Amino acid sequence: MRAEQASAPVTWHGEGPFWDREGGRLLVVDMLAGAVVDLASFEHPVRHEVGSPVAAVIRRRSRGGFVVATEHGFGLFDEGFSPVGRLPDVLHDPAIRLNEGGCDPLGRFHIGSMAYDQTTGAAALYRLDPDGTVSTVLTGVTISNGLQWSLDGRLAYYIDTPTRQVDVFDVDPADGSLHDRRPLVPLADDVAGAPDGMTIDAEGGLWVALWGGGEVRRFDGSGALTEVVDVPGVSHTSAAAFGGADLDTLYITSSRQHLPDDAEPEAGAVFAVRPGVRGVALPDYAG
Repeated sequence: MRAEQASAPVTWHGEGPFWDREGGRLLVVDMLAGAVVDLASFEHPVRHEVGSPVAAVIRRRSRGGFVVATEHGFGLFDEGFSPVGRLPDVLHDPAIRLNEGGCDPLGRFHIGSMAYDQTTGAAALYRLDPDGTVSTVLTGVTISNGLQWSLDGRLAYYIDTPTRQVDVFDVDPADGSLHDRRPLVPLADDVAGAPDGMTIDAEGGLWVALWGGGEVRRFDGSGALTEVVDVPGVSHTSAAAFGGADLDTLYITSSRQHLPDDAEPEAGAVFAVRPGVRGVALPDYAG
């Protein structure tokens, strides 16, 4: 399977694709540049500067607009991405920033972190509850990346990139807490790249972007490889999300971080493929 380029390079370090169902548009983050890019029109992208590195964007269910995970905390924004509030910072160490996340079935925003110098075990996974309180879910993390929940909500899938594997947790149905972490998909030594962002489809398949591998791989619920999507011309495939009116298009972000200036001119573009399976409507933040 081969993806096609859907946009010009619109980011330097593209991440966090989010299909905004209400707006009928794809949003991606230009993480280190501190912007949310609105791709309602792929030909005419609109950049919204956040004023901080930005890790993820999620729609707010209760009050409209969006919650944006920034370098050290959370900003609240209206439909046009004008700021309307800010929550207390989660991080206070300038050497560490937030990095990628998503909402659980209860509408709680989980967001990971990483040290700028990628210090082993220096980061964590946090949870923002609908009332604005933040708790620590997991410590000893190095580069927190993909995070998804199974269709029945009983499992959570998680990527700490340097481990080169997708792990799975049991989810306590009473409080949504995570337990019994174990490997689900260990990447073979001959697979190029390392797992980064991840999404899930309507059959429970996990689509994992391989940073440095130039592809997205699909694994079924048992961890077996079922599909490979080649992303031409770029090596740093960073994340994926289903979108479109029928959630039948897989959008893939890319990055030119760590690349020479004259390498991979299409890096930073968004790519797309229709893989023959639909995605699911992922939860919004309940706050």
